[in-house]
Amino acid sequence: MPNGYLAERRRRRGLLTLSLAVAATTGGTAVLVWAWPGNALHLTVGAGHGRGLSQHGAFEKAAEGWTADRILANYYSGADLAGIGATSVRVRLMEQDDKTLDVVSDSVFYVAGRRVIPGQAAHLTPTASGADVTITQDCDGNTLWEGSTDDPWAYPVTEGTARPAEEQLEICGGNAFRGVLGVALDGDAFRTVNEVDLDDYLKGVVPAEMIPGWADQGGAEALKAQAIAARSYALAEDRYTYAQTCDTTDCQMYLGTDKEDPRTTEAVDSTSGRVLVRDNHILRAEYSAAPDGGPLTPASAMEIGPALTDFPAVQPQGLLPSLLTPQSPQTGTTPTEVDPETGAAPEATAPGADTPALTDPSHTPQTLPGAENPATPGDVTPDTPARPSPGNRTRGTLPIPGSADPNSLHSDTRGVPDQTPPQPLAVPTVTPAPRTVTTPAQPTPTRPAYTPAQPTTPSATPYPAE
Repeated sequence: MPNGYLAERRRRRGLLTLSLAVAATTGGTAVLVWAWPGNALHLTVGAGHGRGLSQHGAFEKAAEGWTADRILANYYSGADLAGIGATSVRVRLMEQDDKTLDVVSDSVFYVAGRRVIPGQAAHLTPTASGADVTITQDCDGNTLWEGSTDDPWAYPVTEGTARPAEEQLEICGGNAFRGVLGVALDGDAFRTVNEVDLDDYLKGVVPAEMIPGWADQGGAEALKAQAIAARSYALAEDRYTYAQTCDTTDCQMYLGTDKEDPRTTEAVDSTSGRVLVRDNHILRAEYSAAPDGGPLTPASAMEIGPALTDFPAVQPQGLLPSLLTPQSPQTGTTPTEVDPETGAAPEATAPGADTPALTDPSHTPQTLPGAENPATPGDVTPDTPARPSPGNRTRGTLPIPGSADPNSLHSDTRGVPDQTPPQPLAVPTVTPAPRTVTTPAQPTPTRPAYTPAQPTTPSATPYPAE
């Protein structure tokens, strides 16, 4: 046996192991790293499909001073930027396939019109008409209540976006999620769905798809470009009858709130409402971890999804800050709408304002029997809220001004500003449609709070004499 043969054989085996390890860490993308004695390592297939935005390329360009708009213009030539209003998305949680939905929370939440308190869990099994529900002590404790409902959703204690961790719903032994959790049937198979505000969803997607720490290395604009691409991709999806997209790399990686990071949250908030479009339809903006330098895929070669008019509209033109310098939803101001007939401002809560916590439907100042547990089977079930309907979306097209800025996605230039005196802003003749809610309304009880029976006092009136 030649001298050193076994050592060389071990070296080749180690290189093969390295190749397989690299392939296993790329989300199923084929990557082969190989070497032969005397040769360097060779990367034969890049990570990712190479269509659309290159995440590593975007980071390198951001570090060189490129803005998010310029990065997007490079990778999605022929696309435009547009603005949309608040909307939601339904996500299939594939880890939950063929399982019951087992939900807990650090706060009160609602299932089948009933109040579930901390320390209790709700278990939902989808049926043709809704769901069978079991409420237990903890995730696997004693059964407290069983029943059925035509509303197969679990609702957090308070509606609204960016809710704190203690109000989020958590799957027993799994991750926590913003929005609502529900179940559906796919034929005979069980499916779990998370309906969530679009930006709340992206706060979980962006850090799972791109490295948050790039913001500390000059790559903050790359995170913004990723947020816009991911927002567009999600809205262009239409995979199932019960959900638009999924939570794996088959769609976009999404782990609920598990991966959220302040740096990627800032990227989502600062680009809120911005999407890529082609022919006034949402662009299915593909992206991957493929290295930069390959041939670019034009937007015309990518699929498109719904039209802009299928989504809620942004504020009327003239009242919306420029999309080229968007404001964070938490800090932006909302103009007051005026009734064109009366001149009075309607009573409304500005979007983004904190929503007050709902009053517990079973709470009274006294401690009543059954207050610590869900309602008993004999109780009348309060009316339940309508099933969430993110498909009921209406949206107006927002004209986007052009820009000659080389960092802008828009290529058209604007002429010299008109020198005529500015005219008063015309009041819209049609009151803009209200923003869609991000989570369904909470159940409202239709029966009065339980009051224990009181002893009756005998009448003081004497019986008539015989």
